[in-house]
Amino acid sequence: MPTLICDCNKTMPLEPRALGAVLNETLTLHSTLCRREAGAFEQALAQGDEVVVACTQESRLFGEIAAQTPSAAGVPIRFVNIRETGGWSKDAAKATSKIAALLAAAHLPDPEPVPTVTYKSAGRLLIIGALDAAERTAELLADTLDVTIFSLGAGQDGGMQERRYPVLTGKIGALTGWLGAFELKWQRNNPIDLDLCTRCNACIAACPEGAIGFDYQIDSALCKSHRACVKVCGLAGAIDFTREPQAESESFDLVLDLRATPAFTQHALPQGYFHVVRADGPDHRTLIALRGLVGEFEKPKFFVYKQKLCAHSRNEKTGCNACVDVCSASAISSERERQQIKVNPNLCVGCGACTTVCPSGALSFAYPRASDQGSKIKTQLSTYTRAGGKQPALLLHSQDAGARLIGDLGRAARIDPAVRGVPARVLPMALWHTASLGLDVWLSAVAYGATNVWVLMTGEEAPQYLEAVRAQMNVAQAILNGLGYQGEHFRILHARDARDLAALDADLQAPAAQGVTKVAGFAVQADKRATLELALDHLLEQATQRPEVIALPAQGSPLGALAINKDACTLCLSCVNACPASALQDNPQSPQLKFIEKNCVQCGLCVKTCPEKALSLIPQLRLTPQRKEAVVLNEMQPYACVRCGKPFGTLKAIEAMLGKLAGHAMFQGAALERLKMCGDCRVIDIYTDPNEARITDL
Repeated sequence: MPTLICDCNKTMPLEPRALGAVLNETLTLHSTLCRREAGAFEQALAQGDEVVVACTQESRLFGEIAAQTPSAAGVPIRFVNIRETGGWSKDAAKATSKIAALLAAAHLPDPEPVPTVTYKSAGRLLIIGALDAAERTAELLADTLDVTIFSLGAGQDGGMQERRYPVLTGKIGALTGWLGAFELKWQRNNPIDLDLCTRCNACIAACPEGAIGFDYQIDSALCKSHRACVKVCGLAGAIDFTREPQAESESFDLVLDLRATPAFTQHALPQGYFHVVRADGPDHRTLIALRGLVGEFEKPKFFVYKQKLCAHSRNEKTGCNACVDVCSASAISSERERQQIKVNPNLCVGCGACTTVCPSGALSFAYPRASDQGSKIKTQLSTYTRAGGKQPALLLHSQDAGARLIGDLGRAARIDPAVRGVPARVLPMALWHTASLGLDVWLSAVAYGATNVWVLMTGEEAPQYLEAVRAQMNVAQAILNGLGYQGEHFRILHARDARDLAALDADLQAPAAQGVTKVAGFAVQADKRATLELALDHLLEQATQRPEVIALPAQGSPLGALAINKDACTLCLSCVNACPASALQDNPQSPQLKFIEKNCVQCGLCVKTCPEKALSLIPQLRLTPQRKEAVVLNEMQPYACVRCGKPFGTLKAIEAMLGKLAGHAMFQGAALERLKMCGDCRVIDIYTDPNEARITDL
């Protein structure tokens, strides 16, 4: 796979020999690859392999050249930004290791295809708002879309005299759905039927109260029941005060909502729904977006859900609700009766926050997979180290707003002496969404050699994402500090636009924290818990401190233990049945409750299930081998059947039951004594007792 590098008219101090040695490739340094030296790009295409071009500014131009080159048909082209991310910083002379890392990551294969979610839109658009504003907007879209208006009043100017669009009115009940599948439910509750109305305006002229406007609906607060409008409506018969309200529903592909209060309140709105609050109507971007949403569309199915790993609910008790709470698209709902959650792929926007907060790995990010991201991180860090780089910091950012900010910072560093730009030790990495990676991958990055892992937030994220990422970072930092790794390894960087570049520039100069002395060789797994255990084991090997237990923050911790009140526990073992992770186990041979701390995901289902309220969660990380072993939390003396001597329960549980039922009228004499027997002996005793009443005796 040929790699083409360009110093952009000699504005970057690139070292082709050093870079080529790391990449095992002979590199030629170009200065005007997008202009006079474009022939080198054509020659690389002629080799019939994938081509990596270290320039993103002219990606469109290179694409056009490839399209005009017959021998380049089907040759993939990968673009990587080395200019703003390193070549234009004040550390550019020391950025060779970083540039080598970025180029090496660009050579990685694309993620494997994943299932897709399909949307079909025929262009049926619903505009909700005042009739005048809705009709003005419809004029701009009707040549492409099939427009229907839901009128919320006449507005300042009222509707047009000419009827150009279907108009609905009434009281909106609910609007649900997504692109191609919106459903509006409303109630027709006005005396004037707009389907019969001819807009002759006779009713408006006849109404003495002025209760009818140019939306051709009657304002019930003004109407005094003169009914002059009914008389003048004449043959049209559109006005009927005796008409009962009617429930209606209709489907649409797109919705443009001009109301002050939107129909959807979540941060990530459904695709195909646009909410605009502007006096002059929607802007040109919204109009262009609406026009383009006709046809068939696909997006990746971003998540994989494994119900058997899910710790959401058991026995109609809710445990972990992290994914439901964090989802900004309202795409995740509880199905407690089925002991699972449900993810609507049509509403999912692929932020991956649910996979970050999921403690068990039941939800995983599918595109790109955590294993693909881990491979990219490992490749960057290993290449950086092999090229002689020290103390690498991983900067995770979004591929849109985050990438633009880093580009702005690099350009500012080129022209402003006060701006340093992206330091040589900072490796930027674009993500689909900054909330899509969490504790397991961050700790793996540290195990691979990163001394810092920073996440750049740009204000486009939902507020709950920020809190979720911060909670995960607090847990990760507590683990590293407990193991003796000094410094701040994890941090959220905030920057919204170019006005925050100075603060971002300062944040990127933060000192390195203490890293590992020997980098890990494991790969990030598809199983989140497996990856987490691999990272913890490696970090523990390199640790300078090894306390028995590291206390972790309660919020967001997927690791921990259980505390048990032995005086309250009756060893009913209902917690064992509720545990989704096999952290709690019983002993078929003896009344015992066992616990494997490694398996515990801190979902709390056992705590909520326990009838005696004898359990509580302890967020922590135990570093002794005991963490991976089954430890007896509680055990009791078995209770032996008073008839045959076979153990069938615990002494404490049977005594508690006898104490509660001793005063009950149904459990007196022989009936109370039978509670001390095993199930077989109870049946035998009932059928052999001559004093028992039988159905045949009646």
